[in-house]
Amino acid sequence: MSTPLVGVVIATRNRASSLVTTLDRLTSLPERPPVLVVDNASSDGTPALLAERFPGVQVLALPRNRGALARNDGVRSLPARYIAFSDDDSWWEPGALAAAAELMEANPGIGLVAARTEVGPRRAPDPLNAVLAGSPLTRRPDLPGPPVLGFLGCAAVARRSAFLDVGGYHPLLFFGAEETLLAYDLAAAGWDVCYAPRVTAVHHPSTDPRARRSTLVRRNEVLTSWLRRPLPVALRDTWRLAREAPGDRAARRALGQLVPRLPAAWRGRRTLPDDVEADVRRLERLELSHAAG
Repeated sequence: MSTPLVGVVIATRNRASSLVTTLDRLTSLPERPPVLVVDNASSDGTPALLAERFPGVQVLALPRNRGALARNDGVRSLPARYIAFSDDDSWWEPGALAAAAELMEANPGIGLVAARTEVGPRRAPDPLNAVLAGSPLTRRPDLPGPPVLGFLGCAAVARRSAFLDVGGYHPLLFFGAEETLLAYDLAAAGWDVCYAPRVTAVHHPSTDPRARRSTLVRRNEVLTSWLRRPLPVALRDTWRLAREAPGDRAARRALGQLVPRLPAAWRGRRTLPDDVEADVRRLERLELSHAAG
């Protein structure tokens, strides 16, 4: 059997009802991609439901919740040349996966394509679209869009070999803003990460508690600094979080989760090449100027 060009990996946990909607969309795509659902030890009967409703969908049932690392398991288990990621509340527009594959076939240096994302029933543009489109990083005529160092996890298509080459999502982060570190690692390994607005994903986000997500994102932003940024930057980001903690419950929780992870972050520390670090600083300056304006 020949290797498929594009496959879809979905990580899920206890979201069977929204997952059914996602799979209805994905299994009706004209590209007919193989779909692999990695179940993070759901207790709501997700594997049994999928076996009954979607017998053509592969299911990898994990014995415990591995968070974003479930995507790594999925990529290793699905031998397509390109892997499109969906969440259990997102899917791809018809033709989007074919467009992504065409772009990446024509540009063998692209490790990951960040898609344009439309949100909710009204298909509103995700605010991240404008951020990615306005990337200040040096544009190249050989790329289908601006180079970026970030993306939305449920709106990305990765070259499988590149993803595996850098180790996929980092185990220390588990979940929350884990995409930034992967983008850094791809760029550090010489792969291009670019925004391609002709590739479109649709996201119907859940109503997960925002306070918990804020905690995880803030924790992981600082862990990313310890793992890849210069030491003064890591210390600066840690100090900012500590300074906010007394009056901010999410920051306080993030700091409490950060501290026991710092030894592992130090052991796994590998600073970015100078050119990638310079790009990260350029993005930070743009973000600061927008905040000031």
